[in-house]
Amino acid sequence: MGAPEKGAKPVNVHEAKTHFSKLLERVAGGEEIVIAKSGKPVARLVPIAEPPKPRKLGGFEGQIWIADDFDAPDPDLEALFEGEDDDALAP
Repeated sequence: MGAPEKGAKPVNVHEAKTHFSKLLERVAGGEEIVIAKSGKPVARLVPIAEPPKPRKLGGFEGQIWIADDFDAPDPDLEALFEGEDDDALAP
C-alpha cells in the first residue's frame, strides 16, 4: 500500500469507527480516505469505480469485409509448421 496523498491527513481507527457514515459520504463525493492505526496507514477507503457500460456488438457492421476463404488452409504456412520448408525462414 502506498503512502497517503500529499496533504491527506490519515484518519485514526477510533475516529473512523465514530464517524464512519460521514467518511462514506466524503468517499461518495470522490475523496479517498486513509485509515491509520497508531499513526501508520493500514487501509484506504476509495469510491467504487463506475462499472463499464455494456459493449454494443456489431459496431463495425457494413464497414468491414472478410473474404469467403479467409480461413482456408495456406500450404506455405502448413509446410512451415510441418518442418517441410525450413529454408523459407532463413534470411
